[in-house]
Amino acid sequence: MRPADFARIRTFLAVAETLNFSRAADELGITSSAASQAVRTLEADIRQQLFQRTTRTVVLTEAGASLRDRMRPALAEMEIALAQSRDAAGRPAGTVRIVSFRSAGEKFILPVLADLRRNYPEILLDVTLDDEVTDPVAGGFDIAVRIGEVISQDMVAVPLGGELRQIAVASPDYTARHGAPEKPRDLLSHDCICWRWPGQQHPFPWEFYEGGHWFSINPPAAVVVNDRRAALQMAADSLGIAFCIEDTVNDLIEAGKLVPLLLEWSKPFPGFFLSYSRQRHMPAATRVVIDAIRAGCP
Repeated sequence: MRPADFARIRTFLAVAETLNFSRAADELGITSSAASQAVRTLEADIRQQLFQRTTRTVVLTEAGASLRDRMRPALAEMEIALAQSRDAAGRPAGTVRIVSFRSAGEKFILPVLADLRRNYPEILLDVTLDDEVTDPVAGGFDIAVRIGEVISQDMVAVPLGGELRQIAVASPDYTARHGAPEKPRDLLSHDCICWRWPGQQHPFPWEFYEGGHWFSINPPAAVVVNDRRAALQMAADSLGIAFCIEDTVNDLIEAGKLVPLLLEWSKPFPGFFLSYSRQRHMPAATRVVIDAIRAGCP
């Protein structure tokens, strides 16, 4: 592969991940026009349109999505190999501090730690799994995994995994005794298990989607808890209706302990992001960890 081809594919994947030429250019340390030109050259070379572009949106075409899925793991492996070769004389070393929401950490961080430790024993991995919203830079963290709405705009943010969806759930026993809500506002007359961000006083509102718009419900709380797993256990114990990320409750639904509610009003939204501060010369150890997390992303 020619160096120019490698650069174009790397640019294409950055745009495919962010669906934003400016953000991809910032991540790569190039100009937006250079990123756009690299993608146009790649499209001309393979004779395929990779993106549908408008003044407001960038969307992958079918060909673009196919190329992304095939090239993403290959490029990640190449970047790791290059990093390993580049640092052969001076191996990446030092402490890399990572903070992540618990569910995201279990999905994206923990599965790659064994290989990282085996390949880079000189790197000390300091991992914090915490649902509290904090400033990762102020907290001294090198890498954070968060949902987009709590990431500062001056951070680089790379999508991890696909979209997420929040759904309401209750036990079969609860719905048998109290009935199931038919629309979101029916929640106002139900017992609800409300979750709040750790460190916050007020419960997080329940968000639904209808007619092209998001709207929020603040249901009456039978219980308020700052741990999502505890909320699901309470729902399974028939204390009330809980509101959670769908991926975290699928096992309980399949086991028949909980049933999904109000799915018609539940819409996917952008999921987790790997974020880190913009820096001209990133420590090799931090880059290795970032590349490993991205390569291991399911």
